[in-house]
Amino acid sequence: MRRNNFTIKGINPCFFTFLAISWLGGIMPLNLLAQRDSVKLSRRDSLEKVNQLKEVQIRTIKITRRQTSSTPLQILSGADLEKLNSLSVADAVRFFSGVQLKDYGGIGGLKTINVRSIGTNHTAVFYDGVQLGNAQNGQVDLGKFSLDNIEEIELYNGQKSNVFQSAKSFASASSLYLKARTPSFEDGRSNRIKGVFRTGSFGLVNPSLLWQTKITDHTYSTVSAEFKKANGRYKFRSTNGAWDTTGVRTDGDVESMRLELGLNGVLRDSSKWSVKLYGYKDNHGLPGAIVANVWHFSQRQWNRNFFVQSAYEKNIGKYSLMATVKYSNDYLRYLDPNIVTTDGLLNNKYHQQELYLSLANKLKINDFWDVVWSTDYQINDMNANLYRFAYPTRNTFLNVLATQLHFERLDIQANLLSTLTYDKVKSGPASGNRNELTPTVMVSWQPFDQKEFRIRSFYKSIFRMPTFNDLYYTFYQFRVLKPEYTKQYDLGFTYIKGYEDQALTQFSIQADAYFNKVKDKIVAVPGTSQAMWSMRNLGKVEVKGLDVNMQSSWQLNKDLSLNAGLSYTYQQARDSDPASTTYNEQIPYVPLHNITFLASAAYKNFALNYSYLYTGERYDQSANIAVNYVQPFYTHDLAIHYNAMIQKRKVKVTAELNNLLNQPYEVITNYPMPGRSYRFSLTYDY
Repeated sequence: MRRNNFTIKGINPCFFTFLAISWLGGIMPLNLLAQRDSVKLSRRDSLEKVNQLKEVQIRTIKITRRQTSSTPLQILSGADLEKLNSLSVADAVRFFSGVQLKDYGGIGGLKTINVRSIGTNHTAVFYDGVQLGNAQNGQVDLGKFSLDNIEEIELYNGQKSNVFQSAKSFASASSLYLKARTPSFEDGRSNRIKGVFRTGSFGLVNPSLLWQTKITDHTYSTVSAEFKKANGRYKFRSTNGAWDTTGVRTDGDVESMRLELGLNGVLRDSSKWSVKLYGYKDNHGLPGAIVANVWHFSQRQWNRNFFVQSAYEKNIGKYSLMATVKYSNDYLRYLDPNIVTTDGLLNNKYHQQELYLSLANKLKINDFWDVVWSTDYQINDMNANLYRFAYPTRNTFLNVLATQLHFERLDIQANLLSTLTYDKVKSGPASGNRNELTPTVMVSWQPFDQKEFRIRSFYKSIFRMPTFNDLYYTFYQFRVLKPEYTKQYDLGFTYIKGYEDQALTQFSIQADAYFNKVKDKIVAVPGTSQAMWSMRNLGKVEVKGLDVNMQSSWQLNKDLSLNAGLSYTYQQARDSDPASTTYNEQIPYVPLHNITFLASAAYKNFALNYSYLYTGERYDQSANIAVNYVQPFYTHDLAIHYNAMIQKRKVKVTAELNNLLNQPYEVITNYPMPGRSYRFSLTYDY
């Protein structure tokens, strides 16, 4: 019953690696190193370096994107990321407004995000412009992604405010973009090395290395490697109001390795190309729910992820082309020694493969009108050692027709997305074919002469397909499922103002009111027994919310600068199905109020960063009754940095203190989080 591993239709994965590299090699001309072109590209490279420095220092580019985006945009980049007490991408995104981070405990626990209460599977995660897929369960564990090689994180509600993008970029309710560090060099330099070593609580040992090389004036390479090991042990306090006890979490250990290789450059015709290889493997425990006096868990999980992707961009007069190819190969093993099957201990193994091809075409009709057609093809293949497994293969075709009208004070974008999917299985019934059309309209308007103030609004209709687990997991029945449909409405504004010759150098505020509707939500309900569940389309959800984000920068004198930021989210996410027993009640784990505050001060070689996060009261079940009530929690984090120059080498020493007041709390009920913890790091940058 088991198919041969590591193949899609009999093709070895090495073929796709060869295909990507050969495809790239075929477009690179032999006279790439011509002297005249090298001089020209060297000048362009110098200009790009100046622009990159401006973005980090005075944030001109970042302000423009936030201000003109037709959809709500939040950005963490450059020094902003370094100010956070964050080890992974998951730690950083929790400071975005409108986001709930689902954290299942400690350094080894699963970490996913839910944006505006639509659901985790409705948020697409992109790495260097290409989506990170997971056909099995639709979720991306953000705890796997270190910040050491991340230059910028962007969160878009709706979609990225740019019509020239892949069809995949239009196909989700919200998008999280991770951008790897771009090589940059000072004059006369052709190599840059950055090494970081971290240690601290939970037995953490975490070295990483980033090596960037300037091969020619227009070709760059990047090598990023990281090792992380931690025992994950921490004390926690657990209480239900009647009793109070202290235990030690012992099942959150993790050992992981990551290696990334990147190559990018510019051809003599100004077209750009890039190739990235990514490898990751880990072995970690799975923190369980602390219930019924069970404190220790022996379940373990192994992950192995690999992908290779290549991209090419070219402009020919008024025509622009962007092409992308990606192959990914993912393996997951889950071991539960407490469950014995006819074949021995429960030892499930899953293997996924994906091939993705994308082509985006833009035609500039005139100075104010652009038209884009993007087409994507994706094939996902999965097998497992489960009894009577379906061995599904899913083919997905995406086509987008998009247009943009951009005037001096008005920007209008619209697109129509066509999604066609069909599944094939080796065993059992297959899900039916799907053919959907979903529209989006976005507007950004500057109503006054002052460019600081801008109004934006968007409407987006989108859906998500059931995952392989939803449809084909062996112990689930009733697998004829409709997609989850969502409709999003948003109205907001941005105001960004810079000041000269004042202590206050910059102030910005952006606010958005929104309304979301989710139809045919996919849930698992008990079947004839607790061991046999059914997947059903049940319920409707309506979300009414408000996001507010304020930022300010101060320069008190030539040595002392201050920055402060405040984010507030109000969300009323309720069951809107009149037939439901929990009609008009708040859905699980969505707080009414959420607040984050960030502040930093820099004086000469020293910097002090402080962050505060408050999550309001919630319920862990659909019924809003006392037994399901989850108390609000807050955390304070503090970090001190010292920067020095030693023989033209940058050295930074950092001491971090997380959960300063040692508050006991749970993000997910019965998954206690760590109390006060420490982390120390040494960074060498040359």
